Amino acid sequence: MSESQERVGIYPGTFDPITLGHCDIIRRGAKLVDRLIIGVTTNPSKNPMFSPQERMDMVNREVAALGVANVEVVGFNALLMRFAEKQGAQVIVRGLRAVADFEYEYQMAGMNQQLNDDIETVFLMADVSLQPIASKLVKEIAQFGGDISPFVSPAVKQDVGARVSEQGLKGDY
Repeated sequence: MSESQERVGIYPGTFDPITLGHCDIIRRGAKLVDRLIIGVTTNPSKNPMFSPQERMDMVNREVAALGVANVEVVGFNALLMRFAEKQGAQVIVRGLRAVADFEYEYQMAGMNQQLNDDIETVFLMADVSLQPIASKLVKEIAQFGGDISPFVSPAVKQDVGARVSEQGLKGDY
């Protein structure tokens, strides 16, 4: 890579919903590259609460609130390495919360390297205060009437609360 070439990173995920942990990785990952693309992907096996467009809108709003200028949000529904190649990326940014994340991410990084060894995977450890946060758990807490404000921004809390109400999912606990 020549010195004048822009260093592009991809931070992929479903972001359903985007959490404070995701925002931490976005903020820190943006420092490592000239341009960080947040790849909002579809993953029906994760039972999404929000549509791809709703998730992209949420991520765009949260990125704007972070004030990081070198970040853009792009939706995709393809093999990650093909998406990264199309975007001209040299780096995949992944966040790690715990050992269980590492085992899965390590395997994924190995497979991605087999597909294209010119694109490196960089792991960022989640901030200690944010390590337990997972979108799946945020949704479960909200669905049972728990307070998700320690895990998401006020705007995302409102989005999740509205969706839970729409779907009549709030438990009586």
